Amino acid sequence: MQSASLPTASRPAHRLLAAMPMVFVLLWSTGFVVAKFGLPYAPPLTFLLLRFVGVLLVLLPLVLLMRAPWPTGQIRHIAFAGILLQGGYLAGVWCAIKLGMPAGVSALIVGMQPILTAFAAPLIGESVRPRQWLGLLLGICGVGLVVAAKISLVGLSWQSITLCLLALVSITLGTLYQKHNCSHFDLRTGTIIQFAASIVVLLPFAIYYEHLGPSLDTVQWTPRFIGALLWSILALSIGAIFLLFALIRKSAATRVTSLLYLTPPTTALMAWLMFGEVFNLPGVIGMAVAILGVVFVMKK
Repeated sequence: MQSASLPTASRPAHRLLAAMPMVFVLLWSTGFVVAKFGLPYAPPLTFLLLRFVGVLLVLLPLVLLMRAPWPTGQIRHIAFAGILLQGGYLAGVWCAIKLGMPAGVSALIVGMQPILTAFAAPLIGESVRPRQWLGLLLGICGVGLVVAAKISLVGLSWQSITLCLLALVSITLGTLYQKHNCSHFDLRTGTIIQFAASIVVLLPFAIYYEHLGPSLDTVQWTPRFIGALLWSILALSIGAIFLLFALIRKSAATRVTSLLYLTPPTTALMAWLMFGEVFNLPGVIGMAVAILGVVFVMKK
C-alpha cells in the first residue's frame, strides 16, 4: 500500500514541474509588452534600476526573515552571471526598444540564443544530438516566420541592432557561465547578489547617459508606468527569473534556452489580444514550426 501511494502523492509535484516551462514562457514574453508600456515614461536604464531596487526591497526582508543561507565561495561567480543575465541582457533589449527597435524584431534576435548555446555547449561538457540540431533549425525558421509576418526591418538603426546583438550574447554567456560555475545556490540570496551587482554596473551609465539624479525627474509617475514597474518587479524579475534558474538547475542549458524560441510567437499572440494586431496565416505557421522545434530539442 505504501509503495502504491507514492506515485499518487508525487503527481501534484510532477504536474507543477511539467508546467514550469510554459509558465516561464508566458512570463518571459510579457517583458516586451512591459517595455512597450513603461518606456515612454522613463529612460531604459533608469527604469531597470528602479526595477532592480524594487526586487531588492521585496526579497531582502524575506531573506532575512527566513534566514536563507548566503553562498560561500561562489559570490563572484553568481554576481558575474547576474551582470550578464540581468544587466547586460535587459539593458541591451530595453535600450534597443527605446531607440525604435520593434518588440517582435528584438524577440527574434534574442530568440537566436539557443543556436549560440548549442554551438558553445561542448565547452561546458554538454553534447547536442542530431535531432536537437534539427529542432534548433526548426526553431530559427519558426521564429523568422512569426516576426517576418508582423514586422518590416526598414528603418532600424545600427545602434538598436547592435544593442540587441549584445543582449543576445550577454544572456547566452550568462546562461552557460551560471550552468557551469554556480548552478546550485539558494535562489533567494543568489538573486539579491545578482541584482545588486547589476545595479553597481548600470548606475554609472544611467547617471552619465540619462542624467539620473536623486530627484528622479526623468521619470513620469503615471498609473501606467507604476503598473509596468510593479509587474516587471514581481512577475518578471522575481517570478520569471526564479523559474529560469530552476530550469537551468534541472535541465541542460541547450534544452532550457530552447524555450526562448516560444517567446516571439507568444509575444505576437499577446500583442494580438492586447493591442488588436493582426495575426495572419504565416504567423500561425511560424508559431507551429517554432513549437515543433522546441519539442525536438526538449524531448529526451
